[in-house]
Amino acid sequence: MTDQPWLVVGLGNPGPTYAGNRHNVGHMVLDVLAGRSGATFSAHKARAAVAEARLGVLPGGAPGPRVLLAKPSTYMNTSGGPVAGLAQYFGIDPDHVIVVHDEVDIPFGDIKLKSGGGEGGHNGLRDITKALGTRDYVRVRAGVGRPPGRMDTADYVLKNFSGAEAKELPFLLDDAADAVEMVLTEGLLAAQGKFHTKA
Repeated sequence: MTDQPWLVVGLGNPGPTYAGNRHNVGHMVLDVLAGRSGATFSAHKARAAVAEARLGVLPGGAPGPRVLLAKPSTYMNTSGGPVAGLAQYFGIDPDHVIVVHDEVDIPFGDIKLKSGGGEGGHNGLRDITKALGTRDYVRVRAGVGRPPGRMDTADYVLKNFSGAEAKELPFLLDDAADAVEMVLTEGLLAAQGKFHTKA
């Protein structure tokens, strides 16, 4: 373990119009993490709202690692600039970057994690990969499910959660926040072991 901090990024679009959209689930998870640690966000010159925190508890009871929570203030498809800017500013390598985002290929309510691999048509991830120059960062993928019928995926993710989903949403956000903390304190494999086999 290095003493390098982690950068945890929640993806979304800026402003109240988009705040409740499925595409903004990353922002929502970051708000949960900030709430757990008592951290508050403030504007950073890298075009993001940033909060510093310690998350989780390490084996033996020590506080978890130092973390920078970041919500890019750009639109989703230009998330790469803020992420790369923050990583450079704080001296954080890509293997210490965790990106939390919505994922239509995962059923609503499920959490999956991976490092590397493709972006699955997610423009926010594609821009981050391009800006960092690597795919080797951790993704915490919060399932929002497939669009119904013939609805376009882009339209679907820019809509708010349904009434039934909204009732379950706090559980999804808590699970995603738990997954982030587990990556930080126990590693990616342990987090995959827990969340990929969750009944």
